[in-house]
Amino acid sequence: MTLQATSCNFGAISSLLRPPKISRHRFVIRAEVEPSEKSVEIMRKFSEQYARRSGTYFCMDKGVTSVVIKGLAEHKNSLGAPLCPCRHYDDKAAEASQGFWNCPCVPMRERKECHCMLFLTPDNDFAGQDQTITLEEIKETTANM
Repeated sequence: MTLQATSCNFGAISSLLRPPKISRHRFVIRAEVEPSEKSVEIMRKFSEQYARRSGTYFCMDKGVTSVVIKGLAEHKNSLGAPLCPCRHYDDKAAEASQGFWNCPCVPMRERKECHCMLFLTPDNDFAGQDQTITLEEIKETTANM
């Protein structure tokens, strides 16, 4: 049996074994402010009017409709435009100023394709029978979110 000597950098190993440094900085994470009841009501009325005008219907699951309307109201408050809440944006403010994804977005206006499932054509499997939703329904379905 032959033994072979190897060199080892114990400094590198000991740095791996030390506990991590604890930062003394505190970070505060702030949630977005809930939209006001007035903002939600404005987006609710807009959604109902647009559904009637475009011949589309809300999703059979009122929770979907409620979350989208509330998301539109949040973006209207924070960005000044009802930016589609169902998409990811690197820069929401820039997207809102361009207008392409502001509700009703270009795909909805041109082809009746709503990514959020807020406005569904009658032939869509998820389309309900309603073009209305109450503020109370929105509050109830989004209460624990």
